[in-house]
Amino acid sequence: MSAPKDGDMAPAWQLPVDGGGELGSASLKGRPYVLYLYPRDDTPGCTVEAQTFTQLYSEFAALGVEIVGLSKDTVTSHDKFKKKHGLCFPLASDGTGVVEAFGSWVEKSNYGKTYMGIDRSTFLVDGAGRIARSWRGVKVPGHVEEVLDAARALVGKA
Repeated sequence: MSAPKDGDMAPAWQLPVDGGGELGSASLKGRPYVLYLYPRDDTPGCTVEAQTFTQLYSEFAALGVEIVGLSKDTVTSHDKFKKKHGLCFPLASDGTGVVEAFGSWVEKSNYGKTYMGIDRSTFLVDGAGRIARSWRGVKVPGHVEEVLDAARALVGKA
């Protein structure tokens, strides 16, 4: 399966989220959203990324754009991470292959060992469910601001 590209329909997903319940692409239909995929709760880069999305959340909300974080961590882990850092958007737990469907489950290498893991990726999805813009191999500094600028352009409030 090839990774979806900008302009493609985003893969459909329905996943458990922190605090209980589920969230999915069908329930977000008709409004744009950011789905950002991150490797692991409570690690340095992932924490900074989540905190920055939280700091700018009101600006995304003013545009009508929802933020959803996604990793393979458990809902229990997400609950702790969200509470510890005061995060204000849903964190989804992927155990069903959504990360793979987005083409973000990749071979990584650390200290000479190879393993499979999440490539830090972000997808801005429009109200029709198409990927308006994607970022792969994300470096955290300045990234959330870039996503916000793309969201402004998407909804015509640049």
